[in-house]
Amino acid sequence: MDRLLFGTAGIPISTDPSSTINGIKQVRSLGLGCMELEFVRNVNISKEIAPEVRRTSKENNVVLSAHGSYFINLNAKERAKLQGSIKRILQAAKILHLCGGISLVFHAGYYMGDDKKEVYKRIKKSIENIVSVLKSEGIRIYVRPETSGRETQFGTLEEVLQLSNELDQVMPCVDFSHLHAHYGGKFNSREEFHSILSQIEKALGKKGIENMHIHMSGIEYTSKGERKHLNLKQSDFKYHELLKVWKEFGAKGIVISESPNIEEDALLLQETYKKL
Repeated sequence: MDRLLFGTAGIPISTDPSSTINGIKQVRSLGLGCMELEFVRNVNISKEIAPEVRRTSKENNVVLSAHGSYFINLNAKERAKLQGSIKRILQAAKILHLCGGISLVFHAGYYMGDDKKEVYKRIKKSIENIVSVLKSEGIRIYVRPETSGRETQFGTLEEVLQLSNELDQVMPCVDFSHLHAHYGGKFNSREEFHSILSQIEKALGKKGIENMHIHMSGIEYTSKGERKHLNLKQSDFKYHELLKVWKEFGAKGIVISESPNIEEDALLLQETYKKL
């Protein structure tokens, strides 16, 4: 991608009747450029429908990604739970590939009171195995562990950058709202946003800046981290300052609005960014 594209986490609310195909068309009608398929509870697109999704996204010039299952823990002790988590990631990745999508986002797991270095090793091994399976089937999408919004959840910026640096076909999903919530209100100034982009560039080079997958929303949080998503204007998040830093670094890739009013905030971000 040669620029930042803005879009929605799922089918735009204004889509009528609501369906994936119509959602892609509505994204284009709104003047947005990308949409994230929501596979958070199940993979709701079949192998039979996926080619039509691919055609529609191509015809409308809408870039697709997907958010994987909420029911993933690559640090699970029980073999059945671990294998189930891996299976859900692979299932989502394979359907996304058939849909012509480029990136699968997911929360990789939970610390569960374990040593964080050991958790990292376990999660890295599982993601390495997932990538190996995808490669063997000719599936070249990016696997993107997401930064977390809670202290109990794996996914500090350092962890997702290290995974991206050490594993092929892995890149981060940087949720700036999660980082803001995870650290109790930090990462909400131009200087702090600059430090995040600098850290990404240092770890991954220009590729890290020019191949970004970003999640954005307003967010309510407590001392323990994320509580719920809010619309940007109802939150304390200084998104104007963040947009300035994206522009300064020449960021490229996908920006997905996860606010409750998904397309309104996607359009707000896009229009604000264009005016900078």
